Amino acid sequence: MGMHAWLPYDKNISNYFTFIKDPTVASPKTQRFLGGPFSPEVEVTARLFVVSHDGKLLFSGGHWDNSLRVTSLLKGKTVGQHIRHMDVVTCLATDHCGIHLISGSRDSTCMVWQVLQQGGAPVGLCPKPVQVLYGHMDEVVSVSISTELDMAVSGSRDGTVLIHTVRRGQYMRSLRPPCESSLPVSILHLAVSWEGRLVVHTCVEGKATLKDKNALHVYSVNGKHLCTESLQEQVTDLCVSGEYIVLGSEQGFLSIRDLYSLALCAAPMAMRVPVRCVSVTKEQSHALVGLRDGKLIIVGVGKPAEMRSGQITRKLWGSSKRLTQISSGRRSTTPGTRTDRPLAPPNHKSPTSLRHRLLIGSLPC
Repeated sequence: MGMHAWLPYDKNISNYFTFIKDPTVASPKTQRFLGGPFSPEVEVTARLFVVSHDGKLLFSGGHWDNSLRVTSLLKGKTVGQHIRHMDVVTCLATDHCGIHLISGSRDSTCMVWQVLQQGGAPVGLCPKPVQVLYGHMDEVVSVSISTELDMAVSGSRDGTVLIHTVRRGQYMRSLRPPCESSLPVSILHLAVSWEGRLVVHTCVEGKATLKDKNALHVYSVNGKHLCTESLQEQVTDLCVSGEYIVLGSEQGFLSIRDLYSLALCAAPMAMRVPVRCVSVTKEQSHALVGLRDGKLIIVGVGKPAEMRSGQITRKLWGSSKRLTQISSGRRSTTPGTRTDRPLAPPNHKSPTSLRHRLLIGSLPC
């Protein structure tokens, strides 16, 4: 594991972003590893890891002893080990403010943990979970939490989504996304937007072809089904940023869809390598895309979000596309002229005419 330095957008800096690689990653003598092996029956994916909001703690699941571990990224050492689940922890998620963490397990339960704070910085987890959530009949494979909306959402291997309250742990409702297949359906990814829109990614298990295998579903905060979109690719990770859903796929594409209609906002960007994880910075100015070959792709979509009258708005402007390849200290720039469709938030009445700037940097991890 490595912790890389990230410098957000600054109009006074000629380079659009600054990314400094962790020197301990390059040398085999200084590389740092998570202590203890992972369970051999668990696929190690991004769902097993959550980083604290200050970037100093790593929460991890999937360990053979059913533990939820806390690792200091600065020291590279385990600073906490909590064994409360009866089986392996299969998924983790944190809320927008970093107050709570939710864990899902193969034992069919979920647990809500409080993140300990000291001087405003997270230092670990409370020894006991604040809530234990029941109701699933199968392994929990995806979780999401919003303390602000008092929602703890979990999805299981049998295709069921459960919603509980965070503060009291009360069961609210269960959802079963529509699917015409007779094969079992799993809830592989979940995400909750600021307004309470629930995004659900379902996958038909055992289906050989991609046709009608993966689908996205959107629900309201009250559990009303709003829309469904069938996908022609295998989604490996997704996140919600503002009014958009950012998805990465096994086929090596990064896609951006509208949260309300699930329509593509731009042509999918070819990463050429299967995507393993996606994340968007808090300024909503860059997307970070981790690839199977160990590289990190940085995609810039314009200026950071600005706060006006209590609402987040986006400012994007048109320019030619640049692709920047950074590897072994060398940089080569390839100018392009292709222009994608707008990424500015739609007004749901007429499309905007703004174009977006794309900057991609690839760094070996």
